[in-house]
Amino acid sequence: KPFHPEELHLRVQALLRRSHGQANQPTLKAAGLHLDEGRQCVTREGADIQLTAAEFRLLRYFMLHPEQILSKSHLAEHLYDGETERDSNVLEVHVNHLRRKLGRSVIETRRGQGYLFGGQAR
Repeated sequence: KPFHPEELHLRVQALLRRSHGQANQPTLKAAGLHLDEGRQCVTREGADIQLTAAEFRLLRYFMLHPEQILSKSHLAEHLYDGETERDSNVLEVHVNHLRRKLGRSVIETRRGQGYLFGGQAR
């Protein structure tokens, strides 16, 4: 299965932290959002934004791939590892929940192509 080097790097860091009990957790920053891997939460301007586990994984994936068009099938494969039907609208529901919580402009729909996350990750 293809992988993205930055995702592999973050997963290895997470495993190392768990085995050594380190407190410093990586944080992704993009579009005014701070995604904290360790606390499994997202903040904007110091305020926590509550996300479900699936919304967190989806947002994390968007933040790892800023300014890239990601197809629905690609996102569903990453999010569910083939557990959901390809024609299911579960992904659209999660994207709409993220838009409601984060603002509509954060995730753009590209008709016939997929979704585009608007912020550069740091």
